[in-house]
Amino acid sequence: MQRRAHPAIASAVVVALAAAWVSAHAAAPAPTKPTAPTPAKPAAAAPVAPAAAAQSAVTDADRQQVYRQFRELFDSRKYTEALPVAEKLVSMTQEQYGEKDRALVNPLTNLGTVHYRLKDFAAAEQDYGRSVEILEATAASTDRQFLRPLHGLGAAHFAEGEFVDASVNLKRAIDLSRNLDGLFNIEQLQILDPLIASYIKLDLTADAEKEQQYALRVAESAYGKSDIRMLKPLDRYGRWLEQLGRYTTARLLYARALTIAEQSGGRGSVLGVEPLLGIARSYRLEFVNGSEDPAATPDPFGQQDVAPMQLEGGQRLNPDGERALRLALNAIEKAQPIDHKKRGETLTELGDWYASAGSFTKGIEVYREAWKELSASGDASLLAQPRLLAYRPPASSARRSKLDSDESEERFVEVRYTVTKDGRTDHVETVSSDAADASQKAVVAAMKKARYAPRLENGEPVDTNGVTWREKLLIKVKQPTQQKGS
Repeated sequence: MQRRAHPAIASAVVVALAAAWVSAHAAAPAPTKPTAPTPAKPAAAAPVAPAAAAQSAVTDADRQQVYRQFRELFDSRKYTEALPVAEKLVSMTQEQYGEKDRALVNPLTNLGTVHYRLKDFAAAEQDYGRSVEILEATAASTDRQFLRPLHGLGAAHFAEGEFVDASVNLKRAIDLSRNLDGLFNIEQLQILDPLIASYIKLDLTADAEKEQQYALRVAESAYGKSDIRMLKPLDRYGRWLEQLGRYTTARLLYARALTIAEQSGGRGSVLGVEPLLGIARSYRLEFVNGSEDPAATPDPFGQQDVAPMQLEGGQRLNPDGERALRLALNAIEKAQPIDHKKRGETLTELGDWYASAGSFTKGIEVYREAWKELSASGDASLLAQPRLLAYRPPASSARRSKLDSDESEERFVEVRYTVTKDGRTDHVETVSSDAADASQKAVVAAMKKARYAPRLENGEPVDTNGVTWREKLLIKVKQPTQQKGS
């Protein structure tokens, strides 16, 4: 049976990971270099039959000129203006060489990338798919030119929520990359990120874990274990381990990253901010989520504005986490000019810390300060929606159930509720479900105990109506009874 992510935070972290990947890593490949390694010329095509060449008024020089115009617009991020130029280049190449010539692969891939950046994912999928089809008809399966259209096709499928198709194409691109450039080539990381995100969306935790470990090894092989460029890979893997509930191992990675940051930038350097945030977050999540045993996991928000909660067995919210956050704030404030966005994010984590410790009023004070910093940065979206801090799904949840797929069937319950300004849920009701009444009630009961960081509007916490949550359940299948004598 495949290991599932930690139940109390899996959905929230999956959404966060996916969202972060789409914004930071899911970008389709940059315009294909026409004939590697020369970046400024259209793709070289196979020789054209004399009759076809005679019929075409388009020349390679014409296409090169249009490509340079396209590339200038694309590199300036003027994607709307680049679109008709990219379409023109495809049309010119098609006129010169025909509809099925591999000379079209790079122009189509570039067009797909423009469509992707404009969030027209369906059009991007068609462009990338046509590139792949042309190559499948004209090239060997190990041809390097497959890499970018396969990557782009996988990214487009992911953006459209077609995670199975995304994983198939991205896995094909990864296998080709490793075959062509070696098992630990660094270029594969840009394909590994969306592949891992696809596996997460498909609940293929074991496959995602395998590729997460591989990505870390690739980075270590390329950069060296103590190189400053290891900070992001370590942070990425640490966040993944948090999702699995492996908080101690995650903290070890963050501690390793902090050591690297201090060796490079000195103690108190801004390079150490992300590792410090990771250390604090892992302590907080460990405290909030507690044990897998429901009886050992009290409601961390059951009492407000009291001393930090103490879990069964004497466990308290570790003060090293708050200390780490204070060190991160000191590092940010020491650097000039101050990074208001990073300070706002760190203060938000500190607010989450206090809210999780039972001091909600103090948490709100910090959230207000965080809102001011984020507003000064021009982006307060982090606090524009309620954020889930604590939620334990029912035992039948797919993230907690120990049932195998062959002995269970999938059901769902979607609930809607209000997140109040004090971070509680109210008016929880089922809006859609194919599960039995008892299962629906279990999800509603679980969501009533959930706790949120409230949405802030003009720096003040407010109620948020119409929040929804969809819980996937695994229900045991009743085995047919065998009749006597059969």
